[in-house]
Amino acid sequence: MADAPKRLFLLDGMALIYRAHFALIRSPIYTSARVNTSALFGFTNTLLELLEKQNPTHLAVVFDTSHPTSRHELYPDYKGNRDEMPEDLSLQLPHVKRLVRAFRIPVIECPGWEADDVIGTLAKRAEALGDFETYMVTPDKDFAQLVTDTTRIYKPGRQSSGTEILDKAKICENWQVTDPLQTIDVLGLWGDASDNIPGVPGIGEKTAKKLIAEFGSIEGLLAHTDRLKGKQKENVEANREQAMLSKTLVTILTDAPVEIGFDEIALGERDDEALKSLFVEFEFSSLGKRLFGDDFQSGRGHSTTETEAGLAPDLKTIEDFPKDYRFIRAGDHTARAALLSELASLSSYCFDLETTSLDEKTTAVIGIAFSWREHHATYVEVPPGDEGTAILEEFRATFADGTTEKIGHNLKFDISVLQWQGFTVATPLFDTMLAHSLVDPEQRHKMDYLAEALLGYTPISYEAVFGKKEEKSGQLNLFDELEMAGDSEPAGPDFEAIARYACEDADVTWQLAAILREKVRESNEEEVLVGIECPLVPVLVAMEREGIRVDPATLRESGILLGERIAEFEKSVHAAAGTTFNLNSPRQVGEILFDRLHLIEKPKKTKTGQYKTDEQTLTALATEHAIVRDLLAYREAAKLKSTYVDALPNAIFPGTGRIHTTFHQLMTATGRLASNHPNLQNIPIRSEQGREIRRAFVPRDEDHLLLSADYSQIELRVMASLCADPAMIEAFRADEDIHTTTAARVFGTPLDGVTSEMRRTAKMVNFGILYGISAFGLSQRLNGEVSRTEAQRIIEEYFRQYPGVKEFQEKTIAQAREDGYVETLTGRRRRLRDINSKNGMIRSAAERTAINTPVQGTAADMIKIAMVRVAALLDERPYRTRMLLQVHDELVFDLHREERDELIPRIEEAMKNALPLSVPVKVECGTGENWLDAH
Repeated sequence: MADAPKRLFLLDGMALIYRAHFALIRSPIYTSARVNTSALFGFTNTLLELLEKQNPTHLAVVFDTSHPTSRHELYPDYKGNRDEMPEDLSLQLPHVKRLVRAFRIPVIECPGWEADDVIGTLAKRAEALGDFETYMVTPDKDFAQLVTDTTRIYKPGRQSSGTEILDKAKICENWQVTDPLQTIDVLGLWGDASDNIPGVPGIGEKTAKKLIAEFGSIEGLLAHTDRLKGKQKENVEANREQAMLSKTLVTILTDAPVEIGFDEIALGERDDEALKSLFVEFEFSSLGKRLFGDDFQSGRGHSTTETEAGLAPDLKTIEDFPKDYRFIRAGDHTARAALLSELASLSSYCFDLETTSLDEKTTAVIGIAFSWREHHATYVEVPPGDEGTAILEEFRATFADGTTEKIGHNLKFDISVLQWQGFTVATPLFDTMLAHSLVDPEQRHKMDYLAEALLGYTPISYEAVFGKKEEKSGQLNLFDELEMAGDSEPAGPDFEAIARYACEDADVTWQLAAILREKVRESNEEEVLVGIECPLVPVLVAMEREGIRVDPATLRESGILLGERIAEFEKSVHAAAGTTFNLNSPRQVGEILFDRLHLIEKPKKTKTGQYKTDEQTLTALATEHAIVRDLLAYREAAKLKSTYVDALPNAIFPGTGRIHTTFHQLMTATGRLASNHPNLQNIPIRSEQGREIRRAFVPRDEDHLLLSADYSQIELRVMASLCADPAMIEAFRADEDIHTTTAARVFGTPLDGVTSEMRRTAKMVNFGILYGISAFGLSQRLNGEVSRTEAQRIIEEYFRQYPGVKEFQEKTIAQAREDGYVETLTGRRRRLRDINSKNGMIRSAAERTAINTPVQGTAADMIKIAMVRVAALLDERPYRTRMLLQVHDELVFDLHREERDELIPRIEEAMKNALPLSVPVKVECGTGENWLDAH
């Protein structure tokens, strides 16, 4: 019997760590010392998965070096478009190599040769020996050319897809070739924007594959250009040398001088002590437990600082603690009565609902878990039908008790579910998700993660109870089964499994609350949490529950008009282009504007090699070219129709006939509210076409009007108050138009001499300064109407006129460098980990954030405080007016006509006095039969 083939895995180190870094770019992983370990974690996870599932016999990790290669000598612009490696990533690279060596896996580097060439060389050597199956571990498409009968690509999976192994048949199918070597020719024509390899202009992926399928190679194509037509023939013939150069550049070399034998990369025993030490150093608790099981001790117990990591010992599970989890079945009236009595005696308790889905409007409650002591919890079964309704009713007074603090994780969901079923949950509240979002906004906030990070505890996984994860919707199937099964045993998880899962959630959340309460105190953000965010939860729940009415007939009319405009703009663009093309294709738009019409000499390109046709690029050309103006108008009309006019009717909930958006309190770093399902924050206001969408938002009935209460220039007023600039303060106190005043000062003209163009420029400067705008940025914002030199002069003059603004910004940046964070007027913090970065671009971005956050964050705090106060005002009596929406600096209400004279002044006053500023706060109120008319 022949020996099993050896399994050689060659890892493309740089490609894998870049992939891991950007996969976690929106939710990076940090240690307690604020060291970014995203790439290290992702790479290690990929390596562990490979070791666990693929049983390699030989393994090596190959890295690029900083030395130039033969490709750079051949083509100096090779990879010339690449940005410098992100600082966070470059700092992790040495640790990746340390970790690889701790696994006793060779790290291979060959100066003057790329990792691709080294991997190609080793793969060819292994193939020549005849007893290896080789797997090139990489997400890079270039490696397709190396695939043979015994050499394959191992492409690590992403979150939405599993690992993919690409063999010869798969490569030929994907690339539409008969031999993987032909992928070199496809890439030579197509080019590779990531490596700045030009290819042939006008030939993309599909065309390249088609041409190589027909001609076999680039050489075959160049020998038969007489069979090509039109622009394609012209492009190929004009770029013969470039095509051959590109083919050379994409060809992976297989003769690199790699001085390592296969016996040296045979997989041996790992260095467990070194690995444990590294996993402790980088706080990889879950990976450590995965690799070492119960033998692994997390580093979280060894930290010498009072940080998240220092608060938790090694990871434990539910089996490691003595616990008192009580389960109350639906028929146990006595136990429920005892529970209610105990809850009534408490000053604080945690609760968590188990539901059939994540849709608050339609879900059903199947149980409630309570906890008020560590390792203690009680679960109450809530069956379907009248029996469950009666059980929930028993808890009505408990939830409505305003003397007891209710704790939860993402309380808005639980409170919303109860409100849709007719129950009120009274304040005070403490939400652990909101608390953690304040003290560590860049980290993940899910309960399971916090349990591990703060408690050193691994909760029961969703999958362990419900099977395949379906965002809790799997419980719906269980609940349906329970309803249909009657007294028979359901096919889904049993009662005790659900009860243990729910009790643990409540217990863990109770424990997290104690830790996070202290962390919030340490960061001096207690007032932000307790005074703003937690009181806002029931306000948002009520607004979501109320929803807003939308008139489908108005939207249909808008849709017809927009459809006509879209057709008109499309016809006009085609006429100007002299041909028809797909206006929704960026590639075709770019080819028409820049290849056919030659609007500019050197158009910019994207990283994928296409011409840039984004809004900013086209807006800069719009003043000189009618086709561009029509194209932009087409895009706006098409977006309005698809995003709003066609989509909003589908968002109307049949049960109420209204749209119920979902608000998010801390999704943005400055604390501004966001919304989705649908996103009503982005309902257009700037253009005439966009404003018409607001006409479809109407009052609930003929007894109501829509009221819009909008802060006027609130961020500029906040800036004036924070920087205490005398001239700016005086302008607001005199109720001058701040943009006209700024224009008069900057351009040295009397107030009555300010033109509309001057005011527009001044407005751009006023708001741009808040974001640290540069002369280049200001010139761009003004569509090039002002040169960069003139823009610089305007900015300098602005700071001469308002010196307090410049002084405030400089002091803020200096303080941020020292503290590592900035604060709003209320004390909300934003951490700035890059404020002292050695990379100038990264540091500048952090400085702009430092300048903007105190202003934008204070404005966000202000409207949140106003919402809480207005909600309290509307609860004073049985008013029929309801708060519906918060959109940027605006609150929208269903205003009862009979309450108009009484409530408008009171709402305006509550908003004005939300935060004390040194300048007057102005609130503009308007009413109308629709949202547009209310402005």
